[in-house]
Parts: sequence; C-alpha cells; structure tokens
Amino acid sequence: MTSTLTAGAAGFGTGLSLIVAIGAQNAFVLRQGVRREAVLAVVAICALSDALLIALGVGGVGAVVVAWPGALTVVGWIGGAFLLGYGALAARRVFRPGGGALRTEGEAAGSVRRAVLTCLAMTWLNPHVYLDTVFLLGSVAADHGSLRWTFGLGAVLASLCWFTALGFGARLLGRFLAEPAAWRVLDGLVAATMIVLGVLLIAGS
Repeated sequence: MTSTLTAGAAGFGTGLSLIVAIGAQNAFVLRQGVRREAVLAVVAICALSDALLIALGVGGVGAVVVAWPGALTVVGWIGGAFLLGYGALAARRVFRPGGGALRTEGEAAGSVRRAVLTCLAMTWLNPHVYLDTVFLLGSVAADHGSLRWTFGLGAVLASLCWFTALGFGARLLGRFLAEPAAWRVLDGLVAATMIVLGVLLIAGS
C-alpha cells in the first residue's frame, strides 16, 4: 500500500512540475478563464489530452514514436507557425483594443467553437507536450515497474487539478482585469509568450 501511494505521489509531483511551467497552453487557459469563455470545454480538452498522452507514454508508445524523429520536426514547424499566428493576434489586440473592459457574460456559440479549436491546436501541435507527457513521463513511469500505471494515474490527477485550478481560479482575477489597460497587459504577456515559444519551436526543429 505504501509503495502504491509513493508511486502515485511521485507521478503527481512529476506531472505537476512539468505542467506548471509557463507555456502557450497555460497562457491560453488563463486567458479563457479570466474571460470566462468556454472554460469547462478548455479545461476538459487539456486534462483529457494529457491523460491520453500520459497513457501512451506509460504504455511504451514513446519508444516507438522516437524512432521517427522527422515527425517531431514537422510538428515543430506547424506548431511554431500556429503559435506565431496566435501571438500576432494577441499583439494586435494590445495595439488595437476593441472590447473595452473585461467581458463576463455568457459565451456565444462562435466563441466556444473558436476556443475549442484553438485549444486542440495549442495542445496537439505543440511538440513540448509530447516530449513532456509521452517521452519524459513515460520513461520515468517505466522505472516504477509494475506500479507504472499508478505513477501515470498520479500524473493524470496532477494535470486535472492544475487545469481546473487555472481555468476556474482565473475568475478571481476578473475584478482586477476589469479595466482595458489591465487586459492589454495580459494580452501583451500572452503575445510575448506565444511568439517566443513559436520562435523556439521553429528554431529547434
């Protein structure tokens, strides 16, 4: 029982240490949470995607995929281009704000659709996601032998807890971001994060 709890705790801690790092996906979830747009859908996509990728890593798929490194190069270029495009849109909002204060009313169907598609692309076109979940977590889980799935379950739980806290906890920032100037600062941070990560992805591909 103790070893099982230890493996689960190790998975939780390892997963959390990888997920909490500032990145494109976290910046997007934070933005959606503050705007209160499609938060449940975005959180669910991020958590379920991580769960699937972690399961693939624990199951040993990472060792198979790594045999074709060219695939990561292609994904790196596509993902980098996507991040640069998203960063450019965020930068455009900084210099040409069009919405005034933070909007808190319910989402329109179009905004939900856009958020879902963007979140899917942000998750599945980011090579770092594969490196962290499939390869790194998969290799660490292998060290736990028969308890590797317990380790993986801990990592999945860490992902669920983090994205839930980030998405729904961001609402607490709503009153601080009710002014247009504060929202422009957040968009500026999002733009900088996206553009830097996009350049790094393309440069490293």
